Amino acid sequence: MKQFLNKLKSRKFLTCVAGIVMGVCMVFGLDEGTISTIAGAVTALASVVTYIYTEGKIDAEAVDKIKDTANEVKDAVDAVEKIEE
Repeated sequence: MKQFLNKLKSRKFLTCVAGIVMGVCMVFGLDEGTISTIAGAVTALASVVTYIYTEGKIDAEAVDKIKDTANEVKDAVDAVEKIEE
């Protein structure tokens, strides 16, 4: 399921969706200016969403590393305290 969700977030898929939306707009007779505006909005939105998602994943991994390091330090301090007893 996770692999499927990653495919939905891919740039190739989003480009495909944008192409389909543009095709539907042409079928319904929208003018070129409107179609260009929609294409620009879809492209901008996809870029922003991808950036936010990617930065969130990077930040989450950084927090996990800090948490792991903090746990290792705590374990080391506990071991030193045991030795001192």
